Amino acid sequence: MRRLGILLVVGSLMLMVACGSSSGGGNASTITSVTVTCSPSTITYGQTSQCSTLVSGTGNFSSAVTWTASAGSISTSGLFTAPSAGNVSLLVTVTATSTQDTSKSGTSTITVNPVQTTGNVQPIIVDSGPAPQSFATVNEGFVTVTVCVPNSTTCQTIDHVLLDTGSSGLRLLSSAGGGEFNLSLPNQVDSSGNPLLECEVFLDGFTWGNVALADITFTVAGEKASSAPVQVVIPSSGSPAVPSSCSTQTTGPNEGNSLSAFGANGILGVGLFQQDCGLACTAANGTVPPQYYDCSSGCKPVYTTLAQQVTNPVFLFAIDNNGVLVQVPAVPDGGSQNPAGSLIFGIGTQSNNGLESANVYVVPDSGNNAGNFITAFNGTSYPQSFIDSGSNGIFFLDSNTTGIPLCAKPNNSWYCPTTSPDNLSATNQGQTLQGPAGSPIPVNFSIEDATTLFSDNGGNNTAFSTLGGPQPGAFDWGLAFFFGRNVYTAIENQSTPGGLGPYFAY
Repeated sequence: MRRLGILLVVGSLMLMVACGSSSGGGNASTITSVTVTCSPSTITYGQTSQCSTLVSGTGNFSSAVTWTASAGSISTSGLFTAPSAGNVSLLVTVTATSTQDTSKSGTSTITVNPVQTTGNVQPIIVDSGPAPQSFATVNEGFVTVTVCVPNSTTCQTIDHVLLDTGSSGLRLLSSAGGGEFNLSLPNQVDSSGNPLLECEVFLDGFTWGNVALADITFTVAGEKASSAPVQVVIPSSGSPAVPSSCSTQTTGPNEGNSLSAFGANGILGVGLFQQDCGLACTAANGTVPPQYYDCSSGCKPVYTTLAQQVTNPVFLFAIDNNGVLVQVPAVPDGGSQNPAGSLIFGIGTQSNNGLESANVYVVPDSGNNAGNFITAFNGTSYPQSFIDSGSNGIFFLDSNTTGIPLCAKPNNSWYCPTTSPDNLSATNQGQTLQGPAGSPIPVNFSIEDATTLFSDNGGNNTAFSTLGGPQPGAFDWGLAFFFGRNVYTAIENQSTPGGLGPYFAY
């Protein structure tokens, strides 16, 4: 379940950084900008990428630059050579600095992937978000997905798709909403043979658009989900119009209105459940929830079968289909820039995804606490807590309960503790429909002043393990919790070494 608040925070930060820059005007010859491009932008260890620059300026300026790279090596002509070997994905920043004016530089990033031997690993990048970079994000892990017309070679590769263990199913922002996706896919139809549309509600808004069928391929990992139902997200200006029974379910906006609202080119839901709605949207449940719609004659809610619903693509794999393991490296207090991790498909199916010493936290697959476990803090239990890579902080309780003040505007959706970092502890415990399951296990975490975090390193850090904000009545352990941990999400009714899903483990 993704969170949106950071977009406004970092957008204001970008404005403050811009106001702090100087033009160096008055010189007969000035450098105004340095732009860097590297091709190819994705390579494996030991391979090369050629980088080039476009230096702009006024007067008789020099185009000469010096090259540096955050890893590997780069020649004076801009030829980058990746490190010879490694077992995790690496995001390398290449910088070209003007020799005439060393305050002017440009950067480009190159993704260096390991040579895959197990065939179930897809790279994760935690960076500032998709181009065009008119906004920025933090604590969002992105993957690349290839989508094809079913049983066809007509495909499109979509980068910067948000990895979300808090939802199920692939959602692609249409080009009409500012996303990359512009492929024509066949419609999924309802039981009357009419095109099926969906309203999916998140913590911070909703998405609206038609359900289509696609072959989903993770080319680095070599995994494929065939003829998977996916949602194509459209803006409110699209057709059919958003029904009021959808938009009134949340005070948040239609996130399909723009790339900056959506924050990604898509959302890859690899959460606890096989479908995004399950039995709650079937006729057997006895109700018609306003999630799936038939808009052939006005948009009306309809029942769906499980097979018609937007489906967790991992569940549709031939193998490695019982869950996922998310690995992102530890980051220090204060944050770091552009760390790279791995999305590993399957739990206990290959040599790289065993549970090892991880603790398992079972969760119910139905009822009011479906998908949630129990977090206890300062003597109070919160049974609607969960782990969610699609949330970009640790969101918990409120200032009155925690005693942690909120930041001043415009960062007032985040905590700014008086003593930073504020070192805290809680316990996490599984639960079933009958109540608590297993023992409470301590978990330590820290919260730092968000305003300071956003300004450190010139505002260039993209990953923070200590970023937190309010979430009344619950703990949402977002991507900040993932750094330095192996976090598993097991899919309902799928067999794993830790038992049947659904459960979390770390």
